[in-house]
Amino acid sequence: MKIIYSDRQQLHCVPFEVLGGEPTPNFEQPQRALQVLDALSVRTSGPVLPPSAHGLAPLKRVHSPDYVDFLADAWNQWQATFPGKAVALPFLFPNRGLRQRLPRHIEGRLGYYAFDLSVGLTATSWSAIQDSADCALTAADLLLAGECSAFALCRPPGHHAGRDLMGGYCYLNNAAIAAQYLLDQGQQRIAILDLDYHHGNGTQSIFYERSDVLFASIHGDPDDEYPHYLGFADETGAGEGVGFNLNLPLPLGETDWSRYRQALDSAIERIQAFAPDTLVISLGLDTFCEDPLGEFSIKSLDYLEMGRILGGMGLPTLFVFEGGYAVDALGNNTANVVEGFEQKG
Repeated sequence: MKIIYSDRQQLHCVPFEVLGGEPTPNFEQPQRALQVLDALSVRTSGPVLPPSAHGLAPLKRVHSPDYVDFLADAWNQWQATFPGKAVALPFLFPNRGLRQRLPRHIEGRLGYYAFDLSVGLTATSWSAIQDSADCALTAADLLLAGECSAFALCRPPGHHAGRDLMGGYCYLNNAAIAAQYLLDQGQQRIAILDLDYHHGNGTQSIFYERSDVLFASIHGDPDDEYPHYLGFADETGAGEGVGFNLNLPLPLGETDWSRYRQALDSAIERIQAFAPDTLVISLGLDTFCEDPLGEFSIKSLDYLEMGRILGGMGLPTLFVFEGGYAVDALGNNTANVVEGFEQKG
């Protein structure tokens, strides 16, 4: 399996976020991708390739053009107003009772396009964000050229990013961008299976009213877990998308591999009935029992079986890297999924 990765993804490094009511070191750090890269390079069969530049057009097929242009220029706007301040970070948001109107001031613009305090921007963030999306697009190109699978080592992650909204460490929705690109290149149906511990609210929102993309997510119950406001089982799609959104929320502190496997089987059954041209997997490893941001009990060896099950589906598969914050175990856990996938079911 070929791995797509760019060194420029290391350029995004936000030193802090606000979590649990106080400033804390940001969990989404460059070392995450380096750990995965090292493990995949040693344990999997494919070479590591750089992404090809695809420009802004594929990004604007998924995201609002104004939002993409804002991300590309946000740092310049921030520095023009707050010279010398190292991180552009929103602190107020247009919630209930406030107008949904894009302000002129950079503080208002950051809040308009964000939904939490994890998505700081630095002078070099945009280069990493764009290359992360290009990794997903380049992996999609490989599948279109006949590869059976590819791994897009995207960082920063993407599944929380909506059409014009950043949050949860995510700025551009890499999985959604790849899915739309595959459709634009002539495929008819894409399934996205989100295996991150946190619900992929951005991906759901982007495709919620569509029938050409099936979105299935297994995640911590949003009544008790981030992102809290989407991810419930009764969210099944709207309009033409009714029946093409499957949420499988699981209880915190009680979900081991056996329970998770049951949900995975349900998701796979729905995906196989949908018969997609390509399966896009938003692969988050924060389901791991030692992850600081998760409360599931998945063990390292469970990821080998997970990979075998995914490989056994026999579908062209594009892995898009998402979350996972137990850094010391992250490379091994990711490699276990890919190694199991290559062994098949």
